[in-house]
Amino acid sequence: MQTPNLFAPPHPQFRSRRAFLRRAGNGFGLLALSGLLGDLLVPNGATAAPSLPAATNPLFPRPAHFAAKAKSVIWLFMNGGPSQVDTWDYKPELEKRDGQDLAGFDKNTGFFANAVGGLMKSPFKFKQHGQSGAWVSELFPAMAQHVDKMAFIHSCFTESNNHSPALFAVNSGIARMGFPSVGAWVTYGLGSVSQDLPAFVVMYDTLGRGLPKGNSLNWGAGFLPGVFQGTALKAQGAPIEDLSRSAEMTAEQQRRQLDLIARLNRPPAKSNSQHDPFDAELSARVESFELAYRMQMAAPEALDINSEPEHVKRLYGLDRPKATHFARQCLTARRLVERGVRFVQIYSGGMENQLSWDGHMDILGNHGGFAQETDVPIAGLLADLAQRGLLDDTLVIWGGEFGRLPLAQKGDKPGRDHNPHAFTVWMAGGGAKGGVHHGATDDIGHRAVQDRVSINDLHATILHLLGLDHERLTYRYQGRDFRLTDVAGRVVKEIVA
Repeated sequence: MQTPNLFAPPHPQFRSRRAFLRRAGNGFGLLALSGLLGDLLVPNGATAAPSLPAATNPLFPRPAHFAAKAKSVIWLFMNGGPSQVDTWDYKPELEKRDGQDLAGFDKNTGFFANAVGGLMKSPFKFKQHGQSGAWVSELFPAMAQHVDKMAFIHSCFTESNNHSPALFAVNSGIARMGFPSVGAWVTYGLGSVSQDLPAFVVMYDTLGRGLPKGNSLNWGAGFLPGVFQGTALKAQGAPIEDLSRSAEMTAEQQRRQLDLIARLNRPPAKSNSQHDPFDAELSARVESFELAYRMQMAAPEALDINSEPEHVKRLYGLDRPKATHFARQCLTARRLVERGVRFVQIYSGGMENQLSWDGHMDILGNHGGFAQETDVPIAGLLADLAQRGLLDDTLVIWGGEFGRLPLAQKGDKPGRDHNPHAFTVWMAGGGAKGGVHHGATDDIGHRAVQDRVSINDLHATILHLLGLDHERLTYRYQGRDFRLTDVAGRVVKEIVA
């Protein structure tokens, strides 16, 4: 008989006798209760995986901290950094001072210190639209018809002038890789209404222009269990790899295989197995198999936009060659949230400068081209959500990782360099107050100067609209409670309906 090691460190689940008694005293009773409750734990017709009880399913719907205004999010990410002074932040003073030097300007604000020119007026005309009288660039004639649904935040700012850290910051709250993205935090906090589709779906450029810098880390789960990371739909071919069942396997055989995997990896608490039945990563891996099984039926139907009526396809701009790819993604996003997907993020543009909204050269051609790709599809999405009654509880977000300077970046066709000091984000639906403008930049759109909104503030507001208190949504990792907003963040209540 082997002598027990009396000096071995305690199991992490039982660091003290008190912890052991608390967990053991309630554990078996709760197991019995969950069995008695059965399907009552699964509301609204949702089904938990047979081998993964609802009580332990990490994606099972969970209550918000308080009454939510939004149930789901569609984040329209204009990758590369769209220019605020050429889109939504009209600056007549910039036109008056066109060509002048900006006294005291720090040439290291942007990325190309040796290419700084004078102030440059917008090459696009602005007009007022809607009852709110919002000034909108001629880039967006279709979206301009929906400004009374939008809450504009003109005073956003960030801490980095480089794409990768700025992307990490706006996606995870920290300008470094390895932290959970907003979508991961939201699904960790709320779970998913749909148990047959991923809770968090990402769509990126389908025209071969690449992924955003930082790639999948922008929608990763960081130190949260892997089940909360985004599921990226492939740019070409089948949207989700390996979704179809092997031809040699029947549905019954696959079900038995998954049940066996679950039994092997979730031994009874009374067994002598060295596996930890509470291991979050193991649970996430098992749940990924179960989700893939359920998706075999649900995903093809959800992603089949060809079943939509022709008038809906035209509404999104599928008949416009330059907009077709983004239109398909916007229509897919509506179909996903309609079926209970919690968080959808769509990236416009790819990796390199002119292949995204990164208009270092030819701001006229760069922004003009990407506006043609996105304007009608986004307007169609807003109109479609509204007419279906989905906009009331779907929060739509438009923005990038930073803004652009009001000065010219010198070249044959001048562009604009990066500007971390000011950019515009708008929100629509999901409890955002329509037709309002919060914050302001200076007279030339260089810096946010009034009611400034940090990335932490932006994230706190998104969570608030979803019924989550950003200070209470925490995860203990390496001895510290982490949260999306770190130790900062203020809800921008001025834009909340």
